[in-house]
Formats: sequence, C-alpha cells, structure tokens
Amino acid sequence: MEPEEGVPLWRLQKLPAELGLQLLHKIIDGICGRTYPLYQDYHSVWDSTEWVHVLEDITNFFKAVVGKNLSDEEISQHLDQLNSSHQEAIMKCLKSRKDEIRQALLEEIVDISSSQLQDFDWQLKLALSSDKIATLQMPLLNLHLDVKENGEVKPYSVEMSKEELQNLINSLEAANKRSEQVSNSVPFTPDGLLPKTCNKGYN
Repeated sequence: MEPEEGVPLWRLQKLPAELGLQLLHKIIDGICGRTYPLYQDYHSVWDSTEWVHVLEDITNFFKAVVGKNLSDEEISQHLDQLNSSHQEAIMKCLKSRKDEIRQALLEEIVDISSSQLQDFDWQLKLALSSDKIATLQMPLLNLHLDVKENGEVKPYSVEMSKEELQNLINSLEAANKRSEQVSNSVPFTPDGLLPKTCNKGYN
C-alpha cells in the first residue's frame, strides 16, 4: 500500500530501498553539523520542492524521536506506512547514531543563547531498563524550551542524563561568563551598540 500524504516520511517511499540507508546517514551527518546530502544525487527521485520536504521531514523526525526518547515500539507506529526495508534502515540508523543526534540537540540548546527564552518545562523520570541493560536505575531529565528566534517561537525538546545535564549547565555558565567578560572589556561604539560576538560555550 502506498503511503498517504500527511503520514510522517511518506515521501521516502519513492526512494529505492537500497539507497535508503545511505540517504539517512547523510541527513544525520547534516544534523550533526556536517554536510547534508546533495539534491543532484537524488533529482531522479524527487523534484526540488519535494526534496526540501524530504530533508525537513526526515531531519525533524530524527530530532523528535531522539529528543523525546521514544521507544522502538513508539517509533514503529510512525513508520507503519513505509515498507519493511525503509523501516529497517531508519531503525538501524537510530540505534547506531542516537547518541550523535542527542549531542547535536544539546549543542543546539547551547547555541540559542542569542535568542530569547519564552518558556520552559522539565520532567524528571527514572529509567529502569534499556535495550542494552536489564536493570538501569538512571534518572533522566526531559527538558522542553520555547525559544523566540527572528520573531518566531520554536520548540526544543531533549532528554538528558545527569552527566549530560551537568555538561549543559557548565556550557551555559561558560557562555554567560564569556558574555560578561566581553561586555566589560569591549567599549561601546558611537551608536551605543556592541560589536557582534559569537560564543558557543562548548568545545
């Protein structure tokens, strides 16, 4: 059965199954700050407008399922309209590169320091087990931020372990300290504005 419009990742069904894994890994590369796949390599599958949607849909999908830490069963519910080969490729990519995507989400949160935080929410839960460890007993924090960027409010959501939360706090404190140093050391320009600076606050 062909997937219908509105179903997550339905456009992926146009891609030959043997090319699915390669495309997904390249998109994850893009999420992690490297180069996204090129349209010229897939122009025979999608037109330029479809291609934009393909990149956006898959990128948002990976960010959402990792940020919300969905279980394999929950992820599969979003993929049931795709053929088994594409489903298998997506699950394989998530299992091997989930940590990379999560780190990219954490860096995005640190990198939005120049934007305005509109609202936030958090939830603490205890992970009792995982697909690798039968007994885990690990506290996890679900952090949700609503951030205003260029007049538009964008949601960010990520799950963090105690160590990842501490790294985030350290990065934000370092960014704040650097910002204060710049404010104290750089004189105001005649029009009263400080020169633009960029500091991510992480290595």
